[in-house]
Amino acid sequence: MTESELVIIGGGLAGCEAAWQAARRGVRVTLHEMRPHRETPAHRTDRLAELVCSNSLGSDLPDRAGGLLKAELRRLGSLILEAADATAVPAGGALAVDRQAFSAAVTEALTAQPNLRVVHGEVTRVPELPTVVASGPLTSAALADDLVRICGAEQLHFYDAVSPIVALESVDPATAFRQSRYGRGTLDAGDYVNCPLDEAEFQAFVTALVGAQRIELRDFEREDMSFFEACLPIEVLAERSPRALRFGPLRPMGLRDPRTGRRPHAVVQLRQDDAAGALLNMVGFQTNLRWSEQRRVFRLIPGLEQARFERFGQMHRNTFLNAPRLLEPTMCFRRRPDLLFAGQITGIEGYAGNAASGLVAGVNAARLLRGLEPLAPPPTTMAGALCRYVARADGRSFQPMKANFGLLPPLDGAARGKAERNQAHVRRALTDLERFVSDTGWSLG
Repeated sequence: MTESELVIIGGGLAGCEAAWQAARRGVRVTLHEMRPHRETPAHRTDRLAELVCSNSLGSDLPDRAGGLLKAELRRLGSLILEAADATAVPAGGALAVDRQAFSAAVTEALTAQPNLRVVHGEVTRVPELPTVVASGPLTSAALADDLVRICGAEQLHFYDAVSPIVALESVDPATAFRQSRYGRGTLDAGDYVNCPLDEAEFQAFVTALVGAQRIELRDFEREDMSFFEACLPIEVLAERSPRALRFGPLRPMGLRDPRTGRRPHAVVQLRQDDAAGALLNMVGFQTNLRWSEQRRVFRLIPGLEQARFERFGQMHRNTFLNAPRLLEPTMCFRRRPDLLFAGQITGIEGYAGNAASGLVAGVNAARLLRGLEPLAPPPTTMAGALCRYVARADGRSFQPMKANFGLLPPLDGAARGKAERNQAHVRRALTDLERFVSDTGWSLG
């Protein structure tokens, strides 16, 4: 056996989780991260597990799909969830983190793991060793070419867009108000800063947004451009219909303006982005507008007239495989079982989903190296359902997917209301996960 029993390519959430799971099971792991020797358009540091698109891992409510997935990951000993819980910042019913502290916690845990070696530098070819590819949405061109050679299938591209971040002190407190939807949250005043718009203000904002100048795309990018529906740029959403904004990221449901006592026509929400609470992320405002236009248009929002932008939004390429034609639910490549994939490159979306696929890949890589059969969590669990989706979806129309209850098998018994169905899904998932762990020893590798 060589010095490294397992190679992992990519130091994002999936790669870090896979490396952690394999190393703590006694496997000698080399984790490759190309930054800082090769930068990406979206990352800003050389740390592992850097969060780019948002600082929120999504809902942590026990009866939501995201909350169920996080409960499963905690039960299975996820490093990503442990770090997220340790660096959490107030975010209502969501699990949001201080970006810097989160990345530092993951980096520290991995570098302290005796079975794990971190190597910074680009990998341009998949080695013949047992390998987990978790190179993410910004896979380098050279590695992407090699993956095409290995997979023999077309790689699909679409574009993600990240939201701007503004300084809290630049938000007008006379207009903006703190409140969480329906009174959820950990702060007395609410975890979100809300900027209310009346109908005239909303219409003026939409008109300016749709007419704003965007960053010019090159010819081949325009021809190849499509968007993941859950991460649409705000200007694309506005083009579709103003109603898409009012029933999407600007929905006013569950909020009341303390100045009027009434629900606003629309609301822009800002979520804490750092532990100190000095930075706010504009929720749902992924964008590809020119930076000067972001400053002009977003300052039309009441309360943001003097906003200081600490980071402007931007759009970047996302690369993923046609996984249903290539992968098993164990995250193993069908033509070469000792090659596994994890994270966004598989078509799984969302931070927690990426961590889950990394956990499955890391555990199964360790099992394979010990001569054991790779296994996937039950399809009744959210982690298992996500892995099953990317492996069993229709390869002719495959699109990335986030955690949602629609991925789970139907429940037995009479039809229930949505809340009761969700709770029943959660009970079944956690029961089946416990039985799976007990029967197979899977969580122990």
